[in-house]
Amino acid sequence: MTDEDIIIRVRGLVNRFGEQVVHDGLDLDVRRGEILGVVGGSGAGKSVLMRSILGLRIPDEGEIEVLGVDARSEDDDVRLVIERNTGVLFQDGALFSSLTVGENVQVPLKEHHPDVPDSLRYELSLLKVKLAGLPADAIEKLPSQLSGGMRKRAGLARALALDPPLLFLDEPTAGLDPIGAAAFDELILTLQRALGLTVFLVTHDLDTLYAICDRVAVIADRRVVINAPIEEVEQFDHPWVREYFHGPRARAARPATTVPAPAPGV
Repeated sequence: MTDEDIIIRVRGLVNRFGEQVVHDGLDLDVRRGEILGVVGGSGAGKSVLMRSILGLRIPDEGEIEVLGVDARSEDDDVRLVIERNTGVLFQDGALFSSLTVGENVQVPLKEHHPDVPDSLRYELSLLKVKLAGLPADAIEKLPSQLSGGMRKRAGLARALALDPPLLFLDEPTAGLDPIGAAAFDELILTLQRALGLTVFLVTHDLDTLYAICDRVAVIADRRVVINAPIEEVEQFDHPWVREYFHGPRARAARPATTVPAPAPGV
């Protein structure tokens, strides 16, 4: 693997909130074109890591490189490189409640491409709405008129507005029923393959990890303790990993081909 294969590189990351240390010397590599699932217990700092990479939080120590540039830089041109090449879907969708879906999707276009005519901006937003699996008429609706699953798709459409190569998803299936969550997983996988995306996915959802993730990074003990394909992560000897991947819920999520056959007579 060469340096060109690494689209995100984190070294020695430290994040503190007062006396609480969330990350202490955290290292992470994200490879170009992969879907990386990031997991860890509550308070492990999954979302804090994502926000640090995006430049939404300035870490106390460490180095972060995104798309070959210093993510900690305060230079406006450097920040624009990252902003224009990353799309973000926050857990609650973070849509503007007073704007229609189409207007929400157009926000990044207006910010970064103000010279684009209104008619073309509308057509582009309609394309993204359809790409996210929403019906065309959703473009005129307010977020309050949409179901939870549809709001997530609207947030995804906005995240894709600038055709970014790098997509960040924060708990994308949280609050969805199993059928809706599975459909959203399939949508992410389809988009990743069709658009060549690199996806940084924070999740608690074991089904998502097994269904679409190429590798899984586990945050525990204030750092990434393993970052590997899920088959390797399952076998990693760590208390949280054993509980997470071998508890009752994990057995339900694991593909049937990997579940040991019951003993005779059981």
